[in-house]
Order: sequence, then C-alpha cells, then structure tokens
Amino acid sequence: MDNSHPKHLRLGAVALAAIATLTLAACTEDTPEPAGNAAAAAEAAGPQPKTLDGAKAAAQTVFDRFSGGDFAGAWEMYTAAGKKAITKDDYVKLNTACSRKGLAIQLTSARMEGADKAVVIAKQLVAAQSYTMVYEQDAWKLEPAKEGLSLYKMGATKAIAAQKKAGTCANA
Repeated sequence: MDNSHPKHLRLGAVALAAIATLTLAACTEDTPEPAGNAAAAAEAAGPQPKTLDGAKAAAQTVFDRFSGGDFAGAWEMYTAAGKKAITKDDYVKLNTACSRKGLAIQLTSARMEGADKAVVIAKQLVAAQSYTMVYEQDAWKLEPAKEGLSLYKMGATKAIAAQKKAGTCANA
C-alpha cells in the first residue's frame, strides 16, 4: 500500500487484513444465537441448508461474532482444520490483543464453488476480502486462509508479536 493513501484508508485495509488473517481456528460446541438469526434457526432445525443462502447466513454470523468481540463464538464456526491450527483460548487471546472490534463486516456478494463450498466477499470500512465457507458436518464453516493457519501455528504469544512487528495488531 503506498503512503499517499489517507490514513483511514490504510487503517481500514490493515484492519481487514488482520481480520482475514485472524479469522481461523478449531472444534467445540456452538454458542446459541439470538432469535431471528438465520444460521441459528438452521442449527436449531437440524442441518443447515446446503445452499448459497445458507452459506451467506453462516458467514454473516461468523463476521457478526468477530466484529462484536465474540471471538470464542467465531472460533466455533471454523472448519476442523482451522480449529486444529489454534486452540480456542489462543484464538481468543490473539484476537483480544490485536483485532479491531466494533467495526461491522458486511457481505457484499457470494457464489457457490461446487456443491459444498462457497466464496463470500465481505467489506469492512473501505476494504473488501474474500472468504471460503465449507459445508462440513451438516453446517457451513469458515475455512482459514493459509496466512492465518501459518500465524495460528505460532501460538498466541508469538502470533501477537508477529502481528505487532508487521503493524497489523490493531491494539498495539
């Protein structure tokens, strides 16, 4: 990113990059959702619909949990591979230390890629990022990006230090 961009644009891009990197993890029970949430309704009724709308609803739930500071709840919605890369406690510690809370993440578009994978585009401030949702064990789960998996494998303490060094730790 060049230094001629306004500071708020750079911060927005850094925040979204940090979220994209940090949006990954391992396996446990799902936290109940507020009434009216499409993903929660699908969970309560059994398997989530294996449709684009189902993937979009689950993705928005992950983004809402993350931007609301419910990092444990976001971790719950990761694929098994993501959860294997980092413990829930380390994921919460890393995101509590480095993630920017309170900035809404909104889906802007989505498409199916095969029968059990969807690519969603989400925007926070002025920056957009693509994410992959995978249908796993009757539910849509967020698939971690390779960069996030690499970061998570460091453990929370080293990952926080790496984020601070890279300038992507929002609370540094």
